[in-house]
Parts: sequence; C-alpha cells; structure tokens
Amino acid sequence: MVEPKYPGAIERYVNLGDCYDKQALWPLRQEIMNCMKGYKGCYQRAYRCLGAAAEIIEDQRTTFLTEALTRKLAKRAQGILSREIPRRKSEAPGRVKQRFLGAVTHQGPVCLYHTALSQCQRVYALADDCGLAHELLIRLLPGITENGYDVVACPDPMAPSRLSHLLIPQLGLAFLTVSSGLPLDEKPYRRIRLDGMADGEAPGRSRPRLRFAKKVSAALEEEAVSSLAQAKAMHDELEAIYNPHVDFHRVDQMAQDVWREILTF
Repeated sequence: MVEPKYPGAIERYVNLGDCYDKQALWPLRQEIMNCMKGYKGCYQRAYRCLGAAAEIIEDQRTTFLTEALTRKLAKRAQGILSREIPRRKSEAPGRVKQRFLGAVTHQGPVCLYHTALSQCQRVYALADDCGLAHELLIRLLPGITENGYDVVACPDPMAPSRLSHLLIPQLGLAFLTVSSGLPLDEKPYRRIRLDGMADGEAPGRSRPRLRFAKKVSAALEEEAVSSLAQAKAMHDELEAIYNPHVDFHRVDQMAQDVWREILTF
C-alpha cells in the first residue's frame, strides 16, 4: 500500500479491495489467517541471513583488496577506457540510470543477462567470486559519462551500494559480473578473471579464513532462499483461496479508468 502525499490534489486512492467478494471470503477467514501465520517471519529470516552473508562477503572483499590489487584494477580500467570508449566532445556528461539486473529469489540468485545482451553485443565478462567487480566498474563509470555516453548502472542486490554491471547501449557495450553460481551462457567479447588477479594478492595466512567465509556466506544465502521459498508457498496458498472471489473484470476496468485519467493530464 502506498499512501498518497497530496491526496485529491496530485494523487488519489485506488481501492482494489472493492473487487473482493467479501461475503464469500468471510466463511474462509480462518483458513486465510492460517495461511498468514509465519509469512512475515519467513521474510524477516531471509533478510537477516542475506544481511549476514553480505557482511561476510564484505570482509572477504576487503581482505583481497590490497593496495597492489587496487593499482592493478585502476590500470586495467584505464586501458579499457582508452580502447573501448571513443573520445568525443560533449556539452553535457552522460546520464546514469540505476536498474537492478539481478536478485536473490525463492529459486536462488538470478541475473537477467539476456536483458543486457539484447542491448549490447559486446560483453566484457568479469569473472568474480571475490566481490571485486565494483572496484573496476567504479573506475570505468566516470570515464564513460565524461565522454557523454549514458550508462545503466546495475547495483549488487546483496549490497546495493556496490556496482555489479554497467550497460552502455549507445556503444553496444556491457560489463557483466559473472560467477560460478551465475555463469554467462553466451561467449563474451572479452573475459577478465578478477578471481585470478585476487588469488595472487591474498595473504597466505588469510586463506583458511577466506575459505571458511565462502562456506558460511553460501550457507546463509541457501537458508535465505529456503525462507523465501517458504514465503512463496504460503503466498500461493493464499492466492488460491482469494482468486475465485476476485472480480478481475472490475480490476481491469479500474486500470483502464486510471489510464484514461493519466492521459488527460
């Protein structure tokens, strides 16, 4: 439910609750309440697990991110910019739009690579199980926009403050983070093994801790997915009860009314 900020003046309420057959739902109230038991708890557990996994991944990432590796990534970014981003004079810098390309769902982590491939024919695949892609992408982003190209910046769903992908449709170019859990089926234009760059930088004494961190973060993510699957199953049961008692023709009519109202502005 979204509360209008300026009701009646700019926004208005759209009450889809009027589309329910309340008389038919009343005898089913106990069944509906039973379906809702534990529903919010599943989501809360999933969010806690994902939050904990993100903290462990961040600790792992900072262990790999030495000064030497930072310099390597900066040099690699500069080389990519000089090779792939044509210099041009532009009165205004390119715009940056933020869009999520992936998520953690009840079916596990997903990434809609095909959405990027439909816009960008040349793909840099950033092989990254260590959380280092952001360090390369954040160095590419300003060099792209300064030349006047618009960019779709895709945050990491596990840590939205970090980048996972960059799409530059004007150039047909994309930088996509791939991992062992989310591989890219198509053959990329180029592949950069960030994992390989990181392996040489991790201090030997940290390796056991890093292996442990990977196992724990994977277990937490698996538990989060399980909780989301439980919530989805509960939602499906609830939907099965409600659907026969919803006037979907009226829902469609309300949508058409709202659309006509929007067109008059």
